[in-house]
Amino acid sequence: MILIGITGIIGSGKTTVSSILEKEGFEVIDLDKIAKDSLSLKEVIRDIGNTFGEEYILGERVNIEKMRQTVFQNRKMLAMLEKITHPKIVDRLFEDIARKEKEGAKSVIIDGPLLFETGLYKRLDRIVVVSTMPEKLRERLIKRGMEEEDIKKRMALQIPLAEKEKMADVVVQNNGTVEDLKGEVERLSETIKGWEVETNAS
Repeated sequence: MILIGITGIIGSGKTTVSSILEKEGFEVIDLDKIAKDSLSLKEVIRDIGNTFGEEYILGERVNIEKMRQTVFQNRKMLAMLEKITHPKIVDRLFEDIARKEKEGAKSVIIDGPLLFETGLYKRLDRIVVVSTMPEKLRERLIKRGMEEEDIKKRMALQIPLAEKEKMADVVVQNNGTVEDLKGEVERLSETIKGWEVETNAS
């Protein structure tokens, strides 16, 4: 089985690419969902309260909005949160991968925004970066309701797309319509099938 990471930066379209591949029958694991689920674990809630303060806990759950506002404005705070959650996320990820392998999956696609930033890419076999032009990126994020200042802060916490492209096995360009992107993903799909054949033959 081959493990394929799909990444990019906020607004580049990685989740759209993963969704199209999933509809085509590929196995996809959403790291964002696992990360959100990890915030409901008792030990994570406890550690966040101890590390950040009880004001980050609402009743028996994490105050996600307050946490998001804090970590996306402060690289040090983000690193502190990742130290708490990352081991849990990775454990769950590889449990899911093992299950899918037992079910006979030839490949598993891991959709995650911070594969390079967290070093997780080193444990995967191939990396696909979904890229887009800066003006397109900004346009999409503003349509989502993000403010210019917030966009700048979020971008500052991620490795620039140009650097991620250099580390990728494949770059998918997302600068046009959804139909244009579907064409790009169709080519990616054929590439993944080729990787599956190579892996299973070796």
